[in-house]
Amino acid sequence: MTVVPRTQQGTRLFSLDALRALLVAWIIAGHALLSYSAVGGWAYDEVNEVTLRAPSELVLAAILGPSALFFMGTFFLVAGLLTPRSLRRKGTGQFVHDRIVRLGIPFLASALLVWPLVLWLAYLSAGRSVSYSFLLTGRERVFDSGALWFAEVLLIFSVVYAGWHWAAGRRDDERQRVLYSTGQLWAFVVVLALSTFLLRMVVSARGTEFGDLHIWQWPQLGAMFGFGVVYASSGLAERVPPRLRRASGVITLATLVAVPVLALSVGVTNLAADMSPFLGGWNWQSALLVCVESVLVVFGSIWLLGVAQKRLVEGGKVRDAAIRSSFAAFVLQGPVLIMLAIALRPMPAPAEVKAPLLGVLGVVACFGLGWILISRTKLGRLL
Repeated sequence: MTVVPRTQQGTRLFSLDALRALLVAWIIAGHALLSYSAVGGWAYDEVNEVTLRAPSELVLAAILGPSALFFMGTFFLVAGLLTPRSLRRKGTGQFVHDRIVRLGIPFLASALLVWPLVLWLAYLSAGRSVSYSFLLTGRERVFDSGALWFAEVLLIFSVVYAGWHWAAGRRDDERQRVLYSTGQLWAFVVVLALSTFLLRMVVSARGTEFGDLHIWQWPQLGAMFGFGVVYASSGLAERVPPRLRRASGVITLATLVAVPVLALSVGVTNLAADMSPFLGGWNWQSALLVCVESVLVVFGSIWLLGVAQKRLVEGGKVRDAAIRSSFAAFVLQGPVLIMLAIALRPMPAPAEVKAPLLGVLGVVACFGLGWILISRTKLGRLL
């Protein structure tokens, strides 16, 4: 008897869903740590009561920081791999409608209502009274939506692809492209690194703009989304060739080990004080960071995809619930993390205690509340 792996059952790919759930959990935990970071990167850092000491922040950055350079790219790779089959199944009009409902509505609700409200509570907990207009347009991030910038950007990419597909009159029998060598990936790395470096001469990394579009990341995100679309018909979503998976893993792990060594060798001992030259401009620091990012996002994403296909093929009650509620957890993370941070505010403890505690509580609460929403309310149809 032939057993069909769960990755091939039905219309869903179990391994990709499981991978997305793990990435969501990691992002929630990462935002919790950034809440107490001196470097910043999450809204609560604007009002936090304690911050991580420089040595603690450096250790966390060395352990977790490199993964932040490519996990969002992995999200967009997965989205790209699934987009063509979704478009073929639904048709252009229904596909665009569904993306607007699933991605656009949560983004607008967060940017216009939910995120300003929870930020108002955060500022109030710090003894500062601010207006709605300040929260909408007066902060560094104008028309901010918290973590939902991801939905905004993915919606833009999806609509652009659907429009191109419709205008070009693409057919279902598109030519299959096979990914079979690391040489193809290295060529991709070079093109991605060059385009990112050129963009960051104009828009620095972690730069802000209307809608918090993360334009400085668009070469990476767009490239990985496009990569997924191009290779969607090749079977890559179901199976990364073993040799390619192993080679990508070696390159990824070697780069992850090299990052903290490189950082220390070039004199980075305090992230808040030393990172500015790496964020953009015509200099070797920016080029170095761009090269590291490009290697990690290309090889790291392929490696994670292959590992998920190999390891994340069996379900279970808790795992299946986490997979079903992962998008809801992603949408909920902003208000949940902010409210938990406010609740922890009176606790007389250093950031080294509060940050990991917030991370654990945040992951459990986001997925738990997400499950309640999708299983007990009508919002489950949206989330």
